Amino acid sequence: MPSIGKKYREIEVGQHFVDSIVVTDQMVRDFARVTGDSNPMHLDDAFAATTVFRRRVAHGMLTASLISRCIGIGFPGPGTIYLQQQLKFIRPVFIGDTITVQLEVVEKIEEKKAIRLSTTCIGRKGEIVLTGDALILPPT
Repeated sequence: MPSIGKKYREIEVGQHFVDSIVVTDQMVRDFARVTGDSNPMHLDDAFAATTVFRRRVAHGMLTASLISRCIGIGFPGPGTIYLQQQLKFIRPVFIGDTITVQLEVVEKIEEKKAIRLSTTCIGRKGEIVLTGDALILPPT
């Protein structure tokens, strides 16, 4: 039987979860294939060289999906339902960047058994690349 994540009653305001992952060329290409977003900014070195960033950037939503990865397999983990996500994209993410996802429990909503998380992605040089907050339903 698969394990389930932390249950609502086990989660406390102030808890943190941190995980890191390297954004690879293959991830960007796979994301483009799955979503159909074949913007040359993400896939074509020659085109990207002519842009403000001078090189290819990962899809913003690929970076955001790393938050989903952390929620679904890390904290609270398997069985969690993702209800809502607010995002602000701050800096580009380049192929080869290590992205550190930080989650912090900022509110427990008793009547819904929901959790509000602060969500932050940090890139190279420790710079924030994405911020936001999520509303989730952990296992009960």
